[in-house]
Amino acid sequence: MVSAAEQLAANMNLGAFGKAEELKRRIWFTLGALLVYRLGTFIPLPGVNAAAFADAFKSQSSGMLGMFNMFAGGAVERLAIFALNIMPYISASIIMQLMSSMNPKLEALKKEGEAGRKQINQYTRYLTVILAALQAYGLAIGLEGSRSSGGSVVADPGFFFRLSTVITLVGGTVFLMWLGEQITQRGVGNGTSLIIFAGIVADLPRALAGLFEMARTGALSTFLLLALLLLMLAVVAAIVFMERAQRRLLIQYPKRQVGNRMFQGDASHLPLKLNSAGVIPPIFASSLLLLPITAAQLTSSQGGGPEWLANLVAALGRGQPLHILVYVALIIFFAFFYTAVVFNPKDTADNLRKYGGFIPGIRPGEKTAEYIDYVLTRITVVGAIYIAIVCVLPEILISYAAVPFYFGGTSLLIAVSVTMDTVAQIQSHLLAHQYEGLIKKAKLRGASSKSGRR
Repeated sequence: MVSAAEQLAANMNLGAFGKAEELKRRIWFTLGALLVYRLGTFIPLPGVNAAAFADAFKSQSSGMLGMFNMFAGGAVERLAIFALNIMPYISASIIMQLMSSMNPKLEALKKEGEAGRKQINQYTRYLTVILAALQAYGLAIGLEGSRSSGGSVVADPGFFFRLSTVITLVGGTVFLMWLGEQITQRGVGNGTSLIIFAGIVADLPRALAGLFEMARTGALSTFLLLALLLLMLAVVAAIVFMERAQRRLLIQYPKRQVGNRMFQGDASHLPLKLNSAGVIPPIFASSLLLLPITAAQLTSSQGGGPEWLANLVAALGRGQPLHILVYVALIIFFAFFYTAVVFNPKDTADNLRKYGGFIPGIRPGEKTAEYIDYVLTRITVVGAIYIAIVCVLPEILISYAAVPFYFGGTSLLIAVSVTMDTVAQIQSHLLAHQYEGLIKKAKLRGASSKSGRR
């Protein structure tokens, strides 16, 4: 069965796109917002020696800070006002979703509809400010204790530098949170995902140029270069295939009689995506893995701090066995958790029974909900394993095989998935525009036929 979006993609032409004025405004707004975000990643923090920090950052660029810098679009490397990026908001969203599942008051608030969701979103914003302030303060302490061959990173350490750093970084995170919400409402696609996507894609030309420069100077063999490019294409193809994979459950509707006419029973499908959680598991997992670094910076005092915390941060460094193990565990956990958040088998079963639909061989109601949950759990196992392999395999190649694979699986997964989701939303807007055009034409024809009869 071909979906309406796929039919539109096959028949879509530039003329239809040119007439969709609202869609063009949404696209231009999205591009403008992402341009503002990119400009902000080049505005440096006040009171920091940029050359000394760049020298100090090189020694830690292969660790967790390197991954954080990838998500921030290079803002960490340049120590810009958007250095924290949208990560505190993502961490706050994780905490609020977990609390909504465990706290009866928040769970009841979530069921109140739009008003309840707005209240939970407001709590998420408050928690974002708190987390961003803690991370910014930890970063300020870490910067004051940093030294390099170029001298001290902070020219004038003290209370004023910490205060200005916290205000600047928290303001940058709150602005990005607002910008992401504006993109979601007035633009195309999910604003938070598009901000992370823009940061990842922005470094793509530089990484490719570095790869070809290594091949030109002989640091990388031509065979290995071709193998890396083929590996990238294979990973992208696997992501596209798995993200489009579905398990379709047959839904049948009984015959019904309207007046003296008997209508034949219809049949449709309930599509269950193999990866219902999308790019949320690796983003959430990466966000949580950054928390030990923040804790270590908060508890340190000019290089001091608990030894066990320093050992934990070192063990959770990018490419370390504990990091890979925890990363995989978090990805699998959030794959199941977020699937349970976005898809409720009981509500789906109730809706099917309400409209007379049923799965052949399964009793409507409770049994249908149990069957849908059983199928969803099985395919989510496959989806979680797929995400873990895509995200971890390149990390293993980088750390243990010494392969200069600049594009980690997490970045490729986010880039490809967000692109597919955004294209799907553009297609849905085009489809809605075509329907509006057909309705207007039908009204005009009806009005002209009435005037002709008169």
